[in-house]
Amino acid sequence: MSIIPEKLNDFRVFLSGKPDLKGVADLQLPSLEFLTETVNGAGISGEYESPAYGHFQSMKFTINWRVTSDELLDFYKPEAITVDCRLANQEYDAVKGRHHFKPNRVLVHGLVTKNDLGKVQKGSPYESSTEIEVLYLKLEREGKVLLEIDKINYIYIVDDVDYTARLREALGMV
Repeated sequence: MSIIPEKLNDFRVFLSGKPDLKGVADLQLPSLEFLTETVNGAGISGEYESPAYGHFQSMKFTINWRVTSDELLDFYKPEAITVDCRLANQEYDAVKGRHHFKPNRVLVHGLVTKNDLGKVQKGSPYESSTEIEVLYLKLEREGKVLLEIDKINYIYIVDDVDYTARLREALGMV
């Protein structure tokens, strides 16, 4: 393999089409965990957890801030919010002997559930954070959709395969 994925070189965060947010220290992407039910009974040796495909447990997206500013006001409002994260992965091409930057994107739509105002200490960042309950999530790499989850509209797509299409059909949604 001649391409070596090295690191995330940099990122920018945009809120509902506004100019990029300043003071974002880092992002904690959500954990994807299916809702499950334990299956046991006759014909099964023991038990196992059966995932309900397309149904996810609570997914939290966290933005950690260095400072508190008026840019954060939108996160205090009781309204849905869209966060568009543009990331630049740095990769090394060993054959050509140079680095490339590959665009990635994380798009989140959801509801703010927590604002931690942080800690106040002279000469230090606030270390505050915002937590968003994710209702919609899309991951892209170089413009290709890798993953799309829409909890409200029963959409769960991985690598162009819609795993909930038959579920929506069974529910009369198509």
